[in-house]
Amino acid sequence: MEYLVEMTLAALPKTPEEGIILMEIYILPTLALAKKLKQENKIISGGLMVGIWSRMQTTVIPLTSFESREIIVKQLLETTKKRIAEAKTQQQNQ
Repeated sequence: MEYLVEMTLAALPKTPEEGIILMEIYILPTLALAKKLKQENKIISGGLMVGIWSRMQTTVIPLTSFESREIIVKQLLETTKKRIAEAKTQQQNQ
C-alpha cells in the first residue's frame, strides 16, 4: 500500500534558538532519512516521515494502485451482473 503524507508546520518557532533546534534535531535528520529511504526504494519521492516532527500537523491518506482498484471494480462488476441475472431468473420463475 502506498500513502500520501502531507505535513504542514503547526507552529512557527518562537525564538531563533527554537528554530535552530527544530532544524538541527528534526528537519535535517528527517530529510537525511527520507533521502536514504528513497535510495532504498522504500518511498517514491518527496515527503517526510510521519510522526517525527512535534510541531507538524500530519495527514496520511492511503492510496491504492491502479491495478488493485481495477481488481476491485472488476469484482464489483461481476457481482452486480450476477445479482441482476439472479433477479431476472427469480422474476421469470414467479
